[in-house]
Amino acid sequence: MMKALILEDEKPLREILSIILSEFNYEIDEAETLKEGLQKVSERDYDLILADLRLPDGSGLELVRKVKGENSETEVIIITAFASTETVKEAFDLGVYDYVEKPFKLEDLKLILRNVTDKINLKKQREEEIPEIVGRSKAVEKLKETIRKVAPYDVNVLILGESGSGKELVAKAIHHLSPRRKKPFVAINCAALPPELLESELFGYKKGAFTGAVSDKKGLIEKADGGTLFLDEIGDMPLSLQAKLLRFLETKRFIPLGSTEEREVDARVVAATNKNLKDEIKKGNFREDLYYRLATIVIEVPPLRERKEDIPLLVEFFAREFSKKYGKEIKRISKGFIDYLMGLPLEGNVRELRNIVEREVILSEDGVLGSGYYQREKLREEGEISIPEGGINLKEILSEIEKKYLFKALEMAGGNKTRAAELLGLSLRELRYRLEKYSPREGEQD
Repeated sequence: MMKALILEDEKPLREILSIILSEFNYEIDEAETLKEGLQKVSERDYDLILADLRLPDGSGLELVRKVKGENSETEVIIITAFASTETVKEAFDLGVYDYVEKPFKLEDLKLILRNVTDKINLKKQREEEIPEIVGRSKAVEKLKETIRKVAPYDVNVLILGESGSGKELVAKAIHHLSPRRKKPFVAINCAALPPELLESELFGYKKGAFTGAVSDKKGLIEKADGGTLFLDEIGDMPLSLQAKLLRFLETKRFIPLGSTEEREVDARVVAATNKNLKDEIKKGNFREDLYYRLATIVIEVPPLRERKEDIPLLVEFFAREFSKKYGKEIKRISKGFIDYLMGLPLEGNVRELRNIVEREVILSEDGVLGSGYYQREKLREEGEISIPEGGINLKEILSEIEKKYLFKALEMAGGNKTRAAELLGLSLRELRYRLEKYSPREGEQD
């Protein structure tokens, strides 16, 4: 439900505004002084504020400055009978949505409220989108729905999935859809650092804690205060650090290296691993109590082989991303390229697919993505080639190969040149040009 604050010192008007706002399904708080209003906005975020400019203890503009300085997404409507042109101009410069002068007509105010509510709702819908998690398969839709359900609640989350399946994207989506989204998202890969360095990176240290500690350093846990701490590859965290992390999860407190002073941090922890942590517990590599602390909610990310119908969408998404990055114009994506990708095991999941598309965008010269990929891969898979001592006629060999592919494609397409061109990753013009070098076939059609 949307939240609104009415800052107005006249009780009858507050009651009228409250009735009107309730018609638009707002959860309503009220304040009659500037001091009370400032206290309210420091305690919670509001979607909409209706504020009088002249209050018993100051100007409503002070509240507008505070709100717009800290949360530009909050919409503000000024309602007052006492405002100079300069004051109104300053209010609009600060970013208020609209200004209503007392006495006002109810219908005029309702029209403004209808418009601003539509704007707020549209903004919320966009916030609930998860653009980085691409796909329309049932597996992806279920994953997105789980993220939407879990994100608003301040609980620890454990994300399971194969390497390259998109676990960090899920963690970022949880953060983005949570009340913590305006605070930091801090990530660390627990497998990428040796134990000593991992501890200092996570918990920070005091000057002189060890050789090279020439000044105090804030750890990543502290940097995530108010936000989300993402611990990737948590299954690789050393046992010696697991105990210290467990204590932080239980108390929200920790002691930096070389310090005796305890710190308190409010950070939501989201962890991820490609390991089976229950197996790791049996092997003695992972603490069972830490597992249950982390796994309040468990989300499993499906591997790409279980949602291959998403591959064409992912290829389009990455093609746009890398076309923009490298200044390349990709006019279309080869149908043969997509078919080839659909047949690959893609054990590296989305990360492997992303790397393939990036390489093809860079190598593309004709604006067709992937026109030569599967031919190159086939040659690579077949291994080394040899040339006899007497040499070869490369032109004849290439012509024979080209002819075989051309006529095979025409056969598969039932003589339809447009379809044959798609199968070969060629334009219709390119296909016709190549066919002119060889004997035409009967029954060919565009």
